[in-house]
Amino acid sequence: MEYEQENGAGTEDKNLQLVAFNLGDEEFGVDIMQVQEIIRMQEVTRIPQAPDFVKGVINIRGKIIVVVSLDKCLGLESKETDEHSRIIVVEVGGSVVGMVVDSVSEILSIQESSIEPAPDIIASKINADYLKGVGKLENRLLILLDLEKILTEEQVNQISQLSEQQE
Repeated sequence: MEYEQENGAGTEDKNLQLVAFNLGDEEFGVDIMQVQEIIRMQEVTRIPQAPDFVKGVINIRGKIIVVVSLDKCLGLESKETDEHSRIIVVEVGGSVVGMVVDSVSEILSIQESSIEPAPDIIASKINADYLKGVGKLENRLLILLDLEKILTEEQVNQISQLSEQQE
């Protein structure tokens, strides 16, 4: 019988809690600790001369939040919003931002050992800087995103300026 050493050498496999969501035909996941809330799609007020990745702003309990199209940030084909669309509210670079996704499928738990680095084919299709890896689930793969790296520093600054203008 084998016994694992308990010398703190990292033998235990941590579970990550993820929010799984869809954009087009792809399924993505983000660390639940980065997500403040998930809300139904609502009327977004457009902002004149805003960057093309910004859909506009929404009011959540008296707080104005800039909403971005996550598909545009990732360079994916955009889809019209529908009754399945959701806004995932996250904090990125010190700003609270809403990210529009096609649908949120579930909250799930995945072991760190079942996450592998993104294969070159995926990394070449999507900017690899904001890919944490690919999570292997029973019958599907989940592309794990690092929300802090999805938006460039310039985009975060643009969002911060838009937020300040709306207050």
